[in-house]
Amino acid sequence: MTLEQLHEELTYVNAARENRLKYANIILNDLSLLPKLIEVLLMVDDKTSCKAAWILEFACAKNLEIIIPYLDKLISNIYKIHLDSAVRPVAKICEFLVNAYYSKNENSIKLALKPTHKELIIETCFDWMITDQKVAAKVYSMSNLLLLGQEYDWIHDELKLILERDYHPESAAYKARARNVLHKMKKMKKA
Repeated sequence: MTLEQLHEELTYVNAARENRLKYANIILNDLSLLPKLIEVLLMVDDKTSCKAAWILEFACAKNLEIIIPYLDKLISNIYKIHLDSAVRPVAKICEFLVNAYYSKNENSIKLALKPTHKELIIETCFDWMITDQKVAAKVYSMSNLLLLGQEYDWIHDELKLILERDYHPESAAYKARARNVLHKMKKMKKA
């Protein structure tokens, strides 16, 4: 399947979970489509990029290691992703990566996720925290920054300032996660 054919096929994707899962399985069963899916995702002004992001999120949820050969390409371009429907799944993919990296279990993400990747994730998550993004992207960003702050000691101070500043005008979901993250940061500081 060519890039153009995949792009056309993705126009049939809808938000239904079963539909996204069907297309994720197509990718998982033919990994030669993965670089093309990422290409479509990185067509950041095209609404089909959102559908590519949904599919990539579902595929990564099933098998995160498939993304390893494409980490440089994806992570070096995440800051360009701006359509709300694409930002949320990309933030979730970042959460998968960060959780795997800091997991107690050995996995190949620990070797593949380089300091430059982590720094780009940090920068992008902070951007998502301070710009006009949907709550889900901010919630995933909080979680990412909480974990990354264990390694990069300046993160928690910056994150705390943002969470406290933005707490009152935000939604109940934001507030709940913010309280949880602030509590965890406080516990980490005492330890």
